[in-house]
Amino acid sequence: MALVGFLQPKCLRWRLCCGLRWQVLIFLLHIVSGQIRYSIPEEMKKGSIIGNVAQDLGLDLKRLRAGRARIISGESIQYTELQTDKGILVVSERIDREQLCGDVTPCSFSFEMILEHPMELHRVTVEIIDVNDHAPAFSKRDIQFEISESATLGSRFTLASAEDPDVGLNALQNYFLTTNDNYVLKQHAKPDGSKYAEMVLQKPLDREEHPRLSLKLIAVDGGNPQRSGTVNIEITVLDANDNAPVFNQSVYRATVMENASKGTYITTINASDADSGSNGVVAYSFSNLKKHLADIFNIDETTGTISVAGEIDYEKDRKFEIRVEVKDQGGLTDSSEVVIEVIDVNDNAPVINVMSFSSPVSEDAPPGTTIAIINVKDADSERNGQITCSINTNLPFKIQSSISSYYNLISDIAFDRETTPEYNITITATDSGSPPLSSTRTLHLRISDVNDNAPLFHQPLYSAYVTENNSPGMSVFTVSARDSDWNQNARISYLLEDTQISGTPVSTYISINSETGDVHAVRSFDYEQIKEFKLVVKAQDGGSPPLSSNATVTIFIQDQNDNAPQVLYPVQTSSSLVAEMVPRSADVGYLVTKVVAVDVDSGQNAWLSYKLQKATDRALFEVGLQNGEIRTIRQVNDKDVVKQRLTVVVEDNGQPSRSATVNVNVAVADSFPEVLSEFTDFTHDKDYNDNLTFYLVLALAVVSFLFITCLVVIISVKIYRWRQSRVLYHSNLPVIPYYPPRYADTLGTGTLQHVYNYEVCRTTDSRRSDCKFARPCSQNVLIMDPSSTGTMQRIEKNILDEPDSPLEVCIHAPEAIRFRISFGSGYSCKSNWVSL
Repeated sequence: MALVGFLQPKCLRWRLCCGLRWQVLIFLLHIVSGQIRYSIPEEMKKGSIIGNVAQDLGLDLKRLRAGRARIISGESIQYTELQTDKGILVVSERIDREQLCGDVTPCSFSFEMILEHPMELHRVTVEIIDVNDHAPAFSKRDIQFEISESATLGSRFTLASAEDPDVGLNALQNYFLTTNDNYVLKQHAKPDGSKYAEMVLQKPLDREEHPRLSLKLIAVDGGNPQRSGTVNIEITVLDANDNAPVFNQSVYRATVMENASKGTYITTINASDADSGSNGVVAYSFSNLKKHLADIFNIDETTGTISVAGEIDYEKDRKFEIRVEVKDQGGLTDSSEVVIEVIDVNDNAPVINVMSFSSPVSEDAPPGTTIAIINVKDADSERNGQITCSINTNLPFKIQSSISSYYNLISDIAFDRETTPEYNITITATDSGSPPLSSTRTLHLRISDVNDNAPLFHQPLYSAYVTENNSPGMSVFTVSARDSDWNQNARISYLLEDTQISGTPVSTYISINSETGDVHAVRSFDYEQIKEFKLVVKAQDGGSPPLSSNATVTIFIQDQNDNAPQVLYPVQTSSSLVAEMVPRSADVGYLVTKVVAVDVDSGQNAWLSYKLQKATDRALFEVGLQNGEIRTIRQVNDKDVVKQRLTVVVEDNGQPSRSATVNVNVAVADSFPEVLSEFTDFTHDKDYNDNLTFYLVLALAVVSFLFITCLVVIISVKIYRWRQSRVLYHSNLPVIPYYPPRYADTLGTGTLQHVYNYEVCRTTDSRRSDCKFARPCSQNVLIMDPSSTGTMQRIEKNILDEPDSPLEVCIHAPEAIRFRISFGSGYSCKSNWVSL
């Protein structure tokens, strides 16, 4: 009860002077250059609001969401959370200041808030304000002292210190000792601000009166409400030991390298005792050593040598303050302090953290585009913690420092995906220690494609060849283009430009496969109609907007031997017979006629050769292989028959070859009557492969013959009656000329001699006979109508038998004679058309 009464007034006064009512206040300290600072008490509930980040940074909520605002913290525990929809920062985990910072004040932690598009970086610092949530506590429940009764007044006895993890007013403030007659309490402060207490003997001990003393030491903090802790002090009074040991220094100072091995010597403490014998023997020990320090240092209780017992890390503790104590066997003690400073060793390589990395990057991104934001930290200090960042050479990037320990990786030139589609960027962070330590981080950057390249054909002009009479749908040619772009931008479609070929759309001739570029024929081509044509193919990519290029394809039609030769002369007709006349006086090499043929094919398919297939007399005629000229190969004699039939085959040089056959009738005679008598039974031959066709033609020929015979008889009767009834004094008989084609000698032997047609017309009045000069002809031809042979003989006889009728004959080139007999109703004039 007395102890309680003693403490109450003091506690009340201490509270009035130092105590403050805690209120949960959150306030913004400052915003400078993208940095903000908040202060909050520890032990706040999860979800408690720390501050309005959007308002404090002047950011709009839309900007937070669009920039994908997020928190980057290097702490193992994420204590805060950003609610982007409200723009506020809230507590995400319970914050224990003592666990976070220990004895360090002020206690705070920092993190970065990153926004993208464009990239922004803001640093946020949260200071944790201590709350009195810990009571002072002693490491032992009892303190044992053995004190000689001869202890001098003023002797000091160091008491165990209480530990309070709180700081400031909430930390340990005072010690109180229960009321007694022998000891008073004195408090002392260490350089680090912590407090410890000593008992000072103010009245000599008397072992016989009080062999044991029991006291209580109370430690109180300055929090509201106030917290306290106690420890029992048990004092055993010994017999006299008049002198206490004394240290020769009040403070010992030493240094030690971090990462020093176990057993490394640090320093030696020394104390002396004026007593002799066993009362002068002293022992050294650590006083009130914190738990984690007991594993790091070791002291030899006999010699006072302090050495390394565990691992020393500069990054955790840069300085140690250790209280040492010396005690003699009489229980007298003295204390001193050892300050050990840790020397930093460059044992930590820089750590590279990628805060943000944009990949892929469009190839049209301008120079100066931020690719990544990196954070580099080094746990060492001073020069050992000074960092230099670099990237591998020959890359179009550079690295720039932004705020402390942050670097921006930006592009230095424009990208070209077609040249370099990706980059491996190695970032090297090197400190300034000796020797320096470094670390690397490789970023794989991909460049996304932009449709900036048009498709390119392998050549601007193509030539393709296709043989005529091809099958529709046949593949003619394949065009190919390439595009340096990627994916959809490099997907090529082939199209035909809308052009015309002889007024017809090109699509009616050619089609193209849009995927493969295969060109197909839509129709079958005919070389004789079209020999070549051009089309324009467009290659278009799948970009947006699409790019394209054109190529011209010339398709040449190759000839096939699909046309047989055509005989132009002599003309083969079914209504009349054509005969060439050869006088019996003809010499060797006499030109009888010339077979003229053409072939609409080209090249060697149109090279014609002429052969004599069969002849009445093979020893009399020959045909020129190249020019088709029919000439005599020997002298014509009287024994040669008048009627000669030659069959000439005209053959081209194609593979396989095609041919045509022509029959040439030749009359070997010197006079016209001789020709007429021999050619009355001249017939045309025509071969048919099909029996049905032969019988149809034969029936048609019989009917035609009967019709013509009847017609000739009727006309002859009418002419005869008309002549008997009327004598005509003027005759205007129409002449139907026949002009065989004119040709030249292809072998250079000259042209055939010109032949002239003369029209001889005789009337009943000899005074009306005339001689008419006609156009030149190129052949000596005898054309006769077989149905009028008898009539022709009678006419010739009548003409020759009438001596009074003048017959005027104009003769030119007597090598050949051509006769044409024409009959027409209503005319009394007989016309003899003679070509000489």
